[in-house]
Amino acid sequence: MTTFAENIRFLRSQKSLSQTSLAEMFKLTRGQLASYEDGRAEPSQETLIKYADFFKLPIDALIKFDLSQAADGNFMKLTNNKILFPVQVSADNEDLIELVPVKASAGYLAGHADPGYIARLPQMKLPFIPTGKHRAFPIIGDSMDPGVHDGAFVVAKYLEDVRFITNAQTYIVVTQFDGLSYKRVFLDKIKEGILILKSDNPIYKPFQVHLNEVVELWEYTCKIDLQAYKPEDLNLESIVRMMREFQIELSEIKKGMSKTDD
Repeated sequence: MTTFAENIRFLRSQKSLSQTSLAEMFKLTRGQLASYEDGRAEPSQETLIKYADFFKLPIDALIKFDLSQAADGNFMKLTNNKILFPVQVSADNEDLIELVPVKASAGYLAGHADPGYIARLPQMKLPFIPTGKHRAFPIIGDSMDPGVHDGAFVVAKYLEDVRFITNAQTYIVVTQFDGLSYKRVFLDKIKEGILILKSDNPIYKPFQVHLNEVVELWEYTCKIDLQAYKPEDLNLESIVRMMREFQIELSEIKKGMSKTDD
């Protein structure tokens, strides 16, 4: 438990709690709690669960990852003791989008909850992105809409719960066994705890995943296709034009949402 002592000391300070007050909540002596924070003793399984429940974090995050790497402790706490971190912001307090390069995508399943892995990802800022936590994922292969092909990136918004899935829309689905998949999700078997993932390209067969295998869900927002440009075309004018295309596409999404609300 090389990082546990540092993590619980960091988390306690974030809540401005004294060792005495937290020890009382956990029915421990101050000396016991101090020994955990100093790394002189390891807590029992029961105490580990108390820490996880109190700070609303998974036990493996308390044990494995340096939580202080999330800027100002600004990791996103989710349901069922899951976390998504760090939430990065720029100097002018605007959200930054992490971009998962193709070379890093193979390690995403193992690193998605590691602030060190996320902190090493390149970051970018895009205009006109709706509110919420976004990330850019690489597209590998030709299984989806021809407009989203091998080499493109999909910018997607983190989805906290499967209840927010819209039938037949596209999502980045991260599963325990398949890692990253960009597919169209269908809810025909949702009552059975199953999602059906389909490709737009008919040569690829649909497949099913159980909800308990789903690690993360990201809802499609827009795409970035740098391969549509030659290297010499990636000048200021072309990049501005690309940003305008994002604005148009997002405006269409907003119109569609307004119609749905009506």
